[in-house]
Amino acid sequence: MTGKLLTPDRLPTEAELLAAPEDDYMSPRQLAFFRALLLRERDALLDSAHRTTLHLQEFESPADPADRASLEEDHTLELRVRDRERKLLHKIDEAITRIDNGSYGWCEESGEPIGIARLLARPTATYSIEAQELHERRRRMMGG
Repeated sequence: MTGKLLTPDRLPTEAELLAAPEDDYMSPRQLAFFRALLLRERDALLDSAHRTTLHLQEFESPADPADRASLEEDHTLELRVRDRERKLLHKIDEAITRIDNGSYGWCEESGEPIGIARLLARPTATYSIEAQELHERRRRMMGG
């Protein structure tokens, strides 16, 4: 076995996470993988926000009203995207807090494992797929 041994300084791959036995669920190595994943995503969002800030500071109002309206529309869209990213940053910070307090990877509603595949797809998930579907059905029934 060359290079595939799990050493303390190497995080598991996604394939290794998916192939891990059930009793390995949310082991220190798995938590380290998800912490690194969340931190990378957080850094990318912060970098994007910084670039947006610099871009908006370079704003020069064009003389042509149509060009100005188009530019303002672009900035509005960019700010909307940044607002979604700001909300995602908050969810990432909450997920890192859950890693720190030992509740990461466990459904907030049922206490059951959320599952590695779901966490790889959505590392900020707080519900298992079943609980998420139930949550969304309830929200639709209440009109929100």
